[in-house]
Amino acid sequence: MRLSPALRLRYTPRFHLAEPAPKTNSPVTLLRTMGRWTLAALVLNSIIGSGVFGLPSLIAKELGSASPWAYLVAAAGVGVIMACFAEVASRFRQAGGPYLYAREAFGRFAGIQMGWLAWLVRITAAAANANLFVLYMAEFWPRADHPGPRFLILVLLLGALAMVNLRGVGTAAGLSNLFAVVKVVTLLLFIAAGGWFLFFAGGAPVFQAPVTAGSRQWLEAVLLLVYAYGGFEAALLPMSEARDPQRDAPFALLTALATCTVIYTLIQLVVLATLDNAAASTRPLADAARAFLGATGASLVALAALFSVYGYLASAMLNAPRLTYAFAERGDFPSLFAAVHRRFRTPHVSILVFAVLVLALASQGSFRWNATLSAVARLFTYALVCGALIALRRKDAPAAVFRLPAGAVFGTLGILFSAVLALRMGPTEVLILAVTTAVALANWLWARSRPAPGDTSP
Repeated sequence: MRLSPALRLRYTPRFHLAEPAPKTNSPVTLLRTMGRWTLAALVLNSIIGSGVFGLPSLIAKELGSASPWAYLVAAAGVGVIMACFAEVASRFRQAGGPYLYAREAFGRFAGIQMGWLAWLVRITAAAANANLFVLYMAEFWPRADHPGPRFLILVLLLGALAMVNLRGVGTAAGLSNLFAVVKVVTLLLFIAAGGWFLFFAGGAPVFQAPVTAGSRQWLEAVLLLVYAYGGFEAALLPMSEARDPQRDAPFALLTALATCTVIYTLIQLVVLATLDNAAASTRPLADAARAFLGATGASLVALAALFSVYGYLASAMLNAPRLTYAFAERGDFPSLFAAVHRRFRTPHVSILVFAVLVLALASQGSFRWNATLSAVARLFTYALVCGALIALRRKDAPAAVFRLPAGAVFGTLGILFSAVLALRMGPTEVLILAVTTAVALANWLWARSRPAPGDTSP
């Protein structure tokens, strides 16, 4: 039976009107799943790692009873830098963090130099924390620091985190949230237990005697604390997977700074008030906990240190691979690093390469060696981003959602703060930075011969 035109239109099967299915060769992109508080937790995890468990004794050695003030001075200096990061970050929605900011502000050459410095910071910081994890594990299993068991622990530690991150940013971000909450709660419980001991349980404060400290001691102390407050820039790398990065990044940075400043300063006060000689302790939080909670308290703090370091590594495994992904996405690195897994929507090649490099450095280097590399390179990335704030205000750059009052003043102060601390570099650090710069130069020479489509950066 033939149908009239009207009936044919009425009974047209619905699948004829549907949109065509996406092509199987369409590009696979990252998923925007991270909200405001997830990003804040990621910043906290990127900051609070191993430093809080070892630095109180080093700062006490430099400044004695005046050491809590150093945390406030360092927070003010790092706060200026973080404010600059907050404005610059609020201009962008893409992955890359400091690499992206320097590239947009100063061109392709500066971006590649920044990218290599940032990658050096991330790999060495993660390797330093992996080294420290093994050292704390030796408190419970003495053979942990022997070559065979040490390598096995590192493989299991980094391999497990790599697999979690390969399976999706949602799972990895959830793990970061868990570690951030437990980490902060544990440190607050330590502070509360110390306060109870001192004010309600009859514990007598034993504040260390004042130390004669000049400008050298203060600079050394603040430089150490820049390492403790640093790492926040890593949380800005995976912005292609944040829901509203331009608004949420400034909130996350400033919330994390305020939280860390309060926790760090109070921990220093508890350590000074409960240890006869805080400067002589190699594990100041564990020794302080032993003073007011006994041997059980010391063991719990050692477990908390393991948990904190593992949480830091979890955030590093989420953050750092997004740097090489952003590198490759703009044609500044082999395109393989920009590959996205079709099922899990994660940069799987970048994740695996980062895990292997961290394993290699952690296996061959020491905590101090890796931490030194990370701290020195970090100062240069901070100065470049502070300069990017000034440069982007003068260019036709994307508008800033968060705009600092007197931004040029903040940028200049951040550069000066970084430069003063960078003067503490030794010849080894200078050599390492020179090698990194040379490798970045070779990378730029390779990249400039094959510009990315639509790229206008010089």
